[in-house]
Amino acid sequence: MQLTEIRVAGFGGQGVILFAMIIGKAASIFESGYATLTQSFGPEARGGAASAQLILSDEPVLYPYVTSTDILVVMSQEAYTKFTPELKDTGILIVEEDLVSLSELPAGIRVYGVPATRLAEQIGKRMVLNVVMVGFFAAITGLLAPDSLRKAVADSVPSAMQDLNLKAFDEGFDFSLTKLKKLGKEEVESPPCQHS
Repeated sequence: MQLTEIRVAGFGGQGVILFAMIIGKAASIFESGYATLTQSFGPEARGGAASAQLILSDEPVLYPYVTSTDILVVMSQEAYTKFTPELKDTGILIVEEDLVSLSELPAGIRVYGVPATRLAEQIGKRMVLNVVMVGFFAAITGLLAPDSLRKAVADSVPSAMQDLNLKAFDEGFDFSLTKLKKLGKEEVESPPCQHS
């Protein structure tokens, strides 16, 4: 993988930091790459602003802060407004489509929306919306192998919550496959195993 700069942002309680930790763990542990993670919170924990900066590379990362965002994942309107200007003109923007209203963007930016909160509620727990977003991210970006991300999900949550979180990952992944097929992009790899 070439050096990729990722920012994940939303508000406290949405699992922004766990999202970034799963991606970093998949890259650095399950794919033998390198990853750095920095995080910031607003003055309030739950409900305040939260963001994480993630750098992935196949070589050691010398500077751990995002300077020009390749992939931006936003789960709140505030995060969208604040961080979209940092996104490269050729970048990927992934949004929680029920929580973010889009304004005009440069023509080269690829935008993908997922109703992650709704999908999480449908499988039983709103709190796994971040892992739905991880699954969606996996298929949209193709940056990391789905199996590496599934392993990272299982390794990052309590054992009692593993099945629910893996189901959330698959839900997001499958949703993005359907979306990509509608767009005529069918080259995305399917997850190696599904949990029902």
